[in-house]
Amino acid sequence: MGIAENINLLKSEIPEGVNLVAVSKTKPNSAIQEAYEAGHRIFGENKVQELSRKYEELPKDIEWHFIGHLQSNKVKYIAPFVSLIHGVDSWKLLKMINKEGRKNDRVIPCLLQFHIAEEETKFGLDIEEAKALLEMPELKELEHIDLVGVMGMATYTDDESQVRKEFGKLKSIFEQLKDAYFAGKDSFKEISMGMSGDYQLAVDEGSTMVRVGSRIFGEREYH
Repeated sequence: MGIAENINLLKSEIPEGVNLVAVSKTKPNSAIQEAYEAGHRIFGENKVQELSRKYEELPKDIEWHFIGHLQSNKVKYIAPFVSLIHGVDSWKLLKMINKEGRKNDRVIPCLLQFHIAEEETKFGLDIEEAKALLEMPELKELEHIDLVGVMGMATYTDDESQVRKEFGKLKSIFEQLKDAYFAGKDSFKEISMGMSGDYQLAVDEGSTMVRVGSRIFGEREYH
């Protein structure tokens, strides 16, 4: 099956209201263009340089999501155009996104990244760190960021019960934060979890946004 068929199949499997982020990292413009021509508009990249280049070269109505670990010194390259930054896990990074948002006269939507996996390699906050961050008085001064939800990655394992438990944990974190800090804020609604191997479990557990690469574009090619 081609890229267009893969996208249409995925969209038929994902409920209304769940956004599909097509993970296009390492993929050529031609593959993205093919997905675009099938009507898809949301793409995810994890390298700043690659994202900036693709933004310049591809249609301007694409919504680009940054889904990798973002270093604060690189925010300036994507701040003019990025639609959503998935992986915010520090006060330092939030401040830098706000600073670059101000320079570009825009408010940049962000997700707080949580460490839900049992693996040690993943980035992310725990609930206590998130509460400490959200209770900082200085947060109110960051007028060029918009916190719109949470993001997390489950352990890479075949154990479905473990993956389900980890996704459930992120949903619970989202609900705690929503009640305590964002009760009156409609835009705080995203739970970004689930990838090619586990997006159906993620959707079952309440995901509003899945990040799918190989199921759309085929296996990744490493150069």
